[in-house]
Amino acid sequence: MKVRVLIQEDDFDVSAVLAALRQGDLRVGALCSFVGTVRDTRMLTGQSDDQVVSMTLEHYPGMTEASIEAMIDQAHARFDFYQAHVIHRVGTFNPADQIVLVAVSSAHRGESFKACEFLMDYLKTQAPFWKKEQTPQGAQWVDARVSDDAALARWGISAHNA
Repeated sequence: MKVRVLIQEDDFDVSAVLAALRQGDLRVGALCSFVGTVRDTRMLTGQSDDQVVSMTLEHYPGMTEASIEAMIDQAHARFDFYQAHVIHRVGTFNPADQIVLVAVSSAHRGESFKACEFLMDYLKTQAPFWKKEQTPQGAQWVDARVSDDAALARWGISAHNA
């Protein structure tokens, strides 16, 4: 089985991951991907506010990978897709840096889109990552958002993080 989850400090190459997802698999008719990046402003109550100088992401090694593996298994139970890869970076990053990649292969686009969105919604609320934003006013841990919990709830999963 190919590695499905990578937690790493190094940046990732989206095109290389997408090529690996379809390499040698002639059934693949669709690839869907999502790349999350660091914004240059904090989002407070739905509006851009404080400037973000950098963001630090931490995780719980072993637990994080297991959580994301279980998330991919849940996605397989819901959607008809071939493979999924999740890469999440940890460390300190600047605005515009890539943080996360979720990529899915399937026969048809609909299943790839749904699986990719489900995985990202789950990842935002359930994976054990901690974010701290550095602003000109100082560092502040990022709390879970009600909108992220609502996104997960539409899949029938309850999260009470915010």
